[in-house]
Amino acid sequence: MLVVSGCKGQAPKQETSTPPSSALPGKSLPKIVAFGDSLTAGLGLPQTASYPALLQQKLDADGFSYEVVNAGVSGDTTAGGVRRIDWALDGEVRVVIVELGANDILRGQSVDEMKHNLSTIIEHSKARGAMVLLTGMEAPTNSGPEYGKAVHEAFPSLARQYQIHLIPFFLDGVAGIESLNQRDGIHPNEEGTKMVADTVYKSLRQLLD
Repeated sequence: MLVVSGCKGQAPKQETSTPPSSALPGKSLPKIVAFGDSLTAGLGLPQTASYPALLQQKLDADGFSYEVVNAGVSGDTTAGGVRRIDWALDGEVRVVIVELGANDILRGQSVDEMKHNLSTIIEHSKARGAMVLLTGMEAPTNSGPEYGKAVHEAFPSLARQYQIHLIPFFLDGVAGIESLNQRDGIHPNEEGTKMVADTVYKSLRQLLD
């Protein structure tokens, strides 16, 4: 299966702990924090076409009163996420959607270390009273069978350990389909992002209902 990265088909940018300006708190509503890398930030898309922006539209249309905060940083790894999770949890955060790990996988980093970092992010979120929606990733086929198997099992293992909701593959139905991705073949285009938002919203509704 295709794994996504934090940049256009090349080595991902160095992660940063500086939050994007678009994620600064706005309305005084309970928050849903979309916490991730370039897939969350909406690399290559208008800001209004990112999946967190589409989630906001869906929530508003269905009568929910939440502010969706786009806390995506292009090129971020799980280690970078650990360094900025406390900032992202500022305010009344009800749900954290964790979309990280793709850049760790692309770099061939330790799956155990990735799981440790994700555990820290999950624990910090739950300690603040937030529900966690974890999104899974897959390794590229050229990573080797053992590494691919470890990655495939990592996210469900965390979901079981912490009793949290899991989306098995964030790019389900989108990865590897040319018509749904940008020219880099990695990041979804606007049509692909609509499908991602639909996938996430189905699970998010289960948490909110």
